[in-house]
Amino acid sequence: MKKDIQLVIFDCDGVVVDSEIISAHVLVNQLQKIGISIDSAYVMQHFLGCNFATVKKHLAEYFPIALPTHFEEVYREALLLEFEQQLTTTPGFAAMLEKLNIPYCIATSSSPQRTAKALKLVGLETHFSGRVFTASEVKNGKPAPDLFLHAAKQMSVEPSHCLVLEDSPAGIQAGLSANMQVVNYRGGAHLKAQNSPAEQPQQADFTIFNWPQFAQLCASLFTIQEKSYGHNISI
Repeated sequence: MKKDIQLVIFDCDGVVVDSEIISAHVLVNQLQKIGISIDSAYVMQHFLGCNFATVKKHLAEYFPIALPTHFEEVYREALLLEFEQQLTTTPGFAAMLEKLNIPYCIATSSSPQRTAKALKLVGLETHFSGRVFTASEVKNGKPAPDLFLHAAKQMSVEPSHCLVLEDSPAGIQAGLSANMQVVNYRGGAHLKAQNSPAEQPQQADFTIFNWPQFAQLCASLFTIQEKSYGHNISI
């Protein structure tokens, strides 16, 4: 890991908040109601890290049933209700964030409303105040580099000095295309069944499975350097 990192950029869903498994469940249920039958594995394969516009385009291409006009609105309302009951951070995220000693922000494909609600529910709203950037602010969403480049510009940091934390292939590609270092975080509930080495994306600079590993990998970025936790870091 380079020693000149000046900004850490977190994806939100599946990295900051453990939301992807909830989102998949809600989307599957809402699509089932209109006659489109998919499962959570399909969602993870095709939609992980994508904004709703990308999801909608895919569904229109591969399924003969058109989405109702208010489908997105109904889906988001159902999702926020589930968030209120189930949403948490990924394990250990808040404790890690408290020790991070350089600027950080969020760059997410989710809507501003959903992201704000999620951060409020898990108690991180003030931690990221003024430092949340969403796909609604750029022309092209992930896997295009636009969002990460936008976040870096807003935070006044050159892309080569940014470190991206991502869980999705689209997000990893976006970070690499932005000329940023990329860590593939695989500690979300939606990826726990897929953590065998053969199934990990290979293009990220590093792969981690929990936040203590991140503290080990990037010890110089933390106020208190973490002791060894005995975990292996995939490179």
